[in-house]
Amino acid sequence: MVAELEAIKQPVLYANGLDDVMIPAHNSYVAVQHLADATLVLYTGAGHAFLFQYAKAFTKQVADFLAV
Repeated sequence: MVAELEAIKQPVLYANGLDDVMIPAHNSYVAVQHLADATLVLYTGAGHAFLFQYAKAFTKQVADFLAV
């Protein structure tokens, strides 16, 4: 899996809820360490549905990421 991540050269936005039990935030942190150009956004007090819990903040984050 590390080789596949390291092969990705385009910018990547990685987002996660800090309390996600399906995909622990730690796993997201480890994954972005193997990406050449990654942005990690962690949402406090959010689980797997962080994009609904923080809809406005996540929408802005995605728009800002895509605008670069």
